[in-house]
Amino acid sequence: MMNDDDQGGQTSQRVDKWLWAARFYRTRSLAAEAIGAGHVRLGGQVVKASRELRLGDVVEINIGELAWCVVVRGFNEQRRPAPEARQLYRETDESSIRRSALREERRLAPTPGADLRGRPTKRARRLIRSFSDGP
Repeated sequence: MMNDDDQGGQTSQRVDKWLWAARFYRTRSLAAEAIGAGHVRLGGQVVKASRELRLGDVVEINIGELAWCVVVRGFNEQRRPAPEARQLYRETDESSIRRSALREERRLAPTPGADLRGRPTKRARRLIRSFSDGP
């Protein structure tokens, strides 16, 4: 866990900057878009990108079908490697269980067509054509 010396005495940080530094989003602008779309909540309330986070705040983040619920543990002005970024938050037990259940569900019942890549083969095109042209 990071101490006050690692944070430079920082006690708060903008939500968009924290999401970027904690590596939930690739850029601050993507983080700001997600916040504007209502995918990020602070204590159950929709927030603006300029809202200041404080230590101990509970942040709910929805990225696609993944839902994270994390507690803020630290701040960083710069985007650091993933192991250091993970020290900025602690995921709640419920969130961790929910995400692992979703991961297992996707593994057991993959989305149809998820394994298809690129253009159909010659054989597949013939099958498609036979379905659409009829007998």
